[in-house]
Amino acid sequence: MYSNDIEKLLKSKKINLGDRIKIRRGTAIYEGILMPRIELGDVSSIVVKLDNGYNIGIKFAKDTELKLIKKGKKVELRHFGIKPEHNPSFKTVSILGCGGTIASRVEYGTGAVFPAFSPGDLLHAFPELKNIANIKGRKLFNLWSEDITTEHWKIIANEVANDINKEKVDGVVLMHGTDFLHYTSAALSFALQNTPVPVVITGAQRSSDRGSSDNEMNLLASVTAAASDIAEVSVCMHANHGDDFCYVHSGVKVRKLHTSTRNAFKSVNVLPFAKVLYPINKIEYLRNDFSKRSAGRIKVDAEFNPNVALIYTYPGIKPEFVRSLNNYDGIVIAVSGLGQVPTGSHGDKFAKSLIPTIKSLIDSGIPIAVAPQTIYGRLDLNVYDAGRMLNETGVIGDGCDWLPETALVKLMWVLGHTKNMSKIREMMLTDYAGEISERTEVIG
Repeated sequence: MYSNDIEKLLKSKKINLGDRIKIRRGTAIYEGILMPRIELGDVSSIVVKLDNGYNIGIKFAKDTELKLIKKGKKVELRHFGIKPEHNPSFKTVSILGCGGTIASRVEYGTGAVFPAFSPGDLLHAFPELKNIANIKGRKLFNLWSEDITTEHWKIIANEVANDINKEKVDGVVLMHGTDFLHYTSAALSFALQNTPVPVVITGAQRSSDRGSSDNEMNLLASVTAAASDIAEVSVCMHANHGDDFCYVHSGVKVRKLHTSTRNAFKSVNVLPFAKVLYPINKIEYLRNDFSKRSAGRIKVDAEFNPNVALIYTYPGIKPEFVRSLNNYDGIVIAVSGLGQVPTGSHGDKFAKSLIPTIKSLIDSGIPIAVAPQTIYGRLDLNVYDAGRMLNETGVIGDGCDWLPETALVKLMWVLGHTKNMSKIREMMLTDYAGEISERTEVIG
């Protein structure tokens, strides 16, 4: 459904979904087929499929004029009654929908884009799935990734565990929006313990109605990874600008490093677990230090404290700003270089030190972890005076190469279990899911 104003205007013009229309807004004129608003789309933008095949959203305003050009075919969501066939030689993979661009299919008669979650819809949209695994599927929720919270992480973790422990599936794939995907992959890496089968998170940078969409390749590769021996929480996404293969990344060592390109996700400080060759959907392992598939049961430990802040140091950052975070239960600071914050050194009248403020917060019982804002590399707080001064405040993270986002999620998880400062430090510095590497891979 569109907004009330748009629906009222469409009704007055006797315009229905699937009709060819002309829209005039100011000096701009658009002509095409009126599409339904996708579930996560803007209710105040009219979606039109242009003659070039692309959908465009046109923001509705008071000067927007609509004209019916030609009545068209009715646009509606039809669920497909395709019954998945069980192949005893294949593993069974559960595909769970959390939202995002990947969770959609195109009605090619009209070009409309609808969510695809049921096994029938998935097999209709991605028929090659039947050649990889036995498929189950359902929707958990349909959210933009930035709307997913710690409570959603708990739901996801329990649903995944149910499918593995009770439904006895051989692997799980989560379809998820890409922007905050690596937060969820980190959360599940801590929450899903001793997983006996692969849990793979995937998404799409480009929607299914675009010729350059990566949704099919990413999903097929992810199901292949879910049928593999990598019994870890991982992220499977496009590896390069072509359609050659996807990488399978550690869930705690991956980050989205580009706003729009299809190979936006990269492993940081480690190699990916594997790559999945496309279109043959064959897996090639790049590492052997991952947990292997087993017959055990997964354990869920999804207690998170969401009252944790992540901030970056920057030129001119004010101690007052950092001090204002005293209502948080924990803080992660993305520091510069090997581990520095402003120290007000050399007696410069403009330089302001964060050291007293950080020490005061820690002394008050608020744990503060530090992570490299450079992304690549690890911290060493013993190289420069600024790092040594920071280390003396009691921050957690010296020697760590965790990502800022992973450190944030880990501190949320740790604070979901204890408020004891010494125990917090112990747990933060314990490597639970590969978030702290023994050595840093050479990048270049």
